Amino acid sequence: MFMGQYNHNLDAKGRLIVPARLREPLGEHAFVTKGLDGCLFVYTEDDWKVFEEKLGKLPITSPDARQFARFFLAGAADCEFDRQGRILIPQVLRDYADLKKEVVLVGVASRIEIWSEQRWNEREAAYNQNMDEVAVNLGNLGFSI
Repeated sequence: MFMGQYNHNLDAKGRLIVPARLREPLGEHAFVTKGLDGCLFVYTEDDWKVFEEKLGKLPITSPDARQFARFFLAGAADCEFDRQGRILIPQVLRDYADLKKEVVLVGVASRIEIWSEQRWNEREAAYNQNMDEVAVNLGNLGFSI
């Protein structure tokens, strides 16, 4: 399970150091794709395969299913770690998530999210304002703490 928040910088070539606590479960490489809310999602190889299988089972006759699969697969990348524990984030993904220099890596159970620091700070402020409402909505879906 991934958890925690880590602030790091992209270097001039678009490489990002992934903290050891997040990197170890990933193994030799990470699967990076566009995420929801304007961030990037990072998966282990096993979780990526499960995600790909789910996308592959969506009905090709559904425009929403085709759009959903394209969104996640078109820019996806298998990123290998270098000796310093860095991955190269492809330009298309950096552009999508508006990654410039300062980034935030967030562990979210089965995935890691990579955010631009500015976008993360804006989202986090919004989340903190409506968390009670979100908790009620999740309770209505059967989730309890």
